[in-house]
Amino acid sequence: AVGMNLFRLLGDAAHLLSFIVMFWKLISSKSVRGISLKTQLLYVIVFAFRYIDLLWNFLSLYNSIMKVIFIASSIAIVYVMKCVAPHKDTYDEDDDAFPISYLIVPAAILGIAVNQDHESPFEICWAFSIYLESVAILPQLFMLQKQGGAENLTSHYIALLGAYRLFYV
Repeated sequence: AVGMNLFRLLGDAAHLLSFIVMFWKLISSKSVRGISLKTQLLYVIVFAFRYIDLLWNFLSLYNSIMKVIFIASSIAIVYVMKCVAPHKDTYDEDDDAFPISYLIVPAAILGIAVNQDHESPFEICWAFSIYLESVAILPQLFMLQKQGGAENLTSHYIALLGAYRLFYV
C-alpha cells in the first residue's frame, strides 16, 4: 500500500488481533464479564471521529478496508455488550463506573484548542480522536483494578491494544 511501513503494518496486525481476541472471548465465554463497555464506547467515538474522512478521502483499498473494520468491529462489540443475550446480562455496570465525560470533554477541548488555527473541521476531529484514544483504556483499567484482575483473554486484549499503540508511535 501507499506509504506503508513495517511498524504501521505491525500496529494494524496487533489491532486486528485485539478484535479477534475480543470476539473470541465474547463467543467462547458468552459473557462480557471484565470488559468495560465505557472503553468500548470510547473506541467507537475514536474511530468514528478519526475515520470520518472515509466519506471523501480515498488513500488506498488497504486503508479504507482497515478503517471500516475498526469502526464496524468497535460497533459490533458495543452491540453485543448492550443488546445480545446472554452477554448483556453479564455486564457489570457497578464495576464500570469511570465517568467518561472526564475523558471526552478535555479531549474535545484539546482537539479544538490545539487546532484552532486550522480551518479543517476534520483536523479537529482527528486530533480529538488521538487525545481520546490515549485515555480510552482508562475505564477498562479502572474496572480491572476494582475487580482485582483480569481473565487471560481480557489481559491479552489489553496487551494487544498496547502493542498496537506502541507500533504506531
